[in-house]
Parts: sequence; C-alpha cells; structure tokens
Amino acid sequence: MFDGLLRIAPRCDVCGADFESADVGDGASVFVLFIVGFLAMVLFLLVEAAFHPPWWVHVIFQLPFVPVACIMALRPIKGLLFALQFQNDAQEARLDD
Repeated sequence: MFDGLLRIAPRCDVCGADFESADVGDGASVFVLFIVGFLAMVLFLLVEAAFHPPWWVHVIFQLPFVPVACIMALRPIKGLLFALQFQNDAQEARLDD
C-alpha cells in the first residue's frame, strides 16, 4: 500500500486496485499529534510525580520520545485512515450547483 515511508502507492501491487481517489491528507498527522501529545504529557506527569527531577531530566526523556513516537505511529495510522477511506469509498467534500 505504501510507496516509500509515507507516500501511498498509486495502485496495489497485488490486485491492481486504483488508490488515486483516496487521499488521507493531514488527518493522520493530527491523530498522531493528539495521541503522542497525550502520551508525552502522561510520561511527564508520571516522572514528575514519582521522582521530582530537575527540568533537564524531562528534556532528556521528552526530546527523544516525541519524535520517535510520532514517526513510529504515523505510518500505521495513515494506513488505517487510508484503508477506512478506501473501504467506504469516501470522497472529498464538494458543492454541487
């Protein structure tokens, strides 16, 4: 389904289905930011409540966690949104005159 890290292939290599009509856009990024932001905040609060560390300890934990978690979650969530859009034959909103 993917052609590279995040680009959706124009068609399926196995069955030849056309993927041109389905476009996830920025939807996956929004979901990833909400999920990872929530997890980062929980991690921050747990570390703060348990250890009361100085601010630089939070920086050491959060700086690698946030980008790595975003990169790891983006492809599966984009694949899920694409599959749901393709399965339901969703189209872009448009105004018919």
